[in-house]
Amino acid sequence: MSKQDTHFFNTFSMIIGGLIVIALIIFALARVVAGRTQEPEVYSDPKYVDSVGERIKPFARVAVAGADNSALVIAAPAQGSAIALQVPKDGPALYEAVCKNCHAAGLVGAPKFGDRTAWAPRIAKGKAALYEHAIKGYVGTAGAMPAKGGRTDLGDELIKAGVDYLVLKGG
Repeated sequence: MSKQDTHFFNTFSMIIGGLIVIALIIFALARVVAGRTQEPEVYSDPKYVDSVGERIKPFARVAVAGADNSALVIAAPAQGSAIALQVPKDGPALYEAVCKNCHAAGLVGAPKFGDRTAWAPRIAKGKAALYEHAIKGYVGTAGAMPAKGGRTDLGDELIKAGVDYLVLKGG
């Protein structure tokens, strides 16, 4: 190695080393400043405190015989919760909300929406059989149908409207 190459290598190494030291100092300084300014403000923010309180509160409380249970109030589920499911109003809305989960992709042997070949043998059994299988559930050789598509909170007339929609538009 020539003298010029050695001098260049030494100078270049010192510059790179200096830049690394400067970057580490800036990183450490940023951590110190952020640790003193950000966390106390975040942890004292009322919205943050409320959200933490909401997430950690017990999901159920038990009434104890002989104790004051007046604080236990039965409240309706929040609108955005999974418990408060929307009730569809008609056949197309029922298909979009419930039936589509299986009949769009053909899950568990469900005939796909629009597949006339798959629907033909089922339609041939008559609407009464389709209604019964949709309302009470059905397990056959080609697949399974959960009772009311898994939404047992829905009325029989609405399920029949959904079957009619599937047969008319999708079958």
